[in-house]
Amino acid sequence: MQTPARLLAASVLSLAVLATSACSDSGDDKASDSSSSTSPSTSPSEAGTTEATGAACTADDIEVEGGFGDKPTITIPDDCSPPTTLLTKDLVTGSGPKAAEGGSVESNYHLVTWSDKQVLDSSFDRGQTFTVEPLGQAQVIAGWNQGLVGMQKGTRRLLVVPPDLGYGQGGQGIAPNETLVFVIDAVNVS
Repeated sequence: MQTPARLLAASVLSLAVLATSACSDSGDDKASDSSSSTSPSTSPSEAGTTEATGAACTADDIEVEGGFGDKPTITIPDDCSPPTTLLTKDLVTGSGPKAAEGGSVESNYHLVTWSDKQVLDSSFDRGQTFTVEPLGQAQVIAGWNQGLVGMQKGTRRLLVVPPDLGYGQGGQGIAPNETLVFVIDAVNVS
């Protein structure tokens, strides 16, 4: 009688192990199914192709409204990533001598940060120009020392400054690794 009882107990135990492993397998299958069903919605191809591909914006992708002397409106696109090199584009071409290293540029500027597309600073709002001198070695970000060279009086320039030529790890109210988008009017060049 003990043998049949042991056989019965062993059978019940075996069935319990099989049932438990069957439940575990189907649980694993469900986990696999649920992760594969959510994978496509979070894959790079559907979650934002531009971020995944790294297609960088060009100066032509950024829209600027307003003429020289008027406070500009800057629109940064959502379908490309910030450029990693300094971009300049003259929106209005001035006349007269070009700004050179060692010279001076009296300017009005408007700054929008790339990450949140918000205006961070604007001399237009203050009604006060800002002078950069000596150009190339002025106490401003490297992007300005490089990006203002060649401007003429009356020029409106779009300047897109990558973090390494801006504030890098942050500071002055700028987030770490922020790309800066300026519209700069050269009020006077000497």
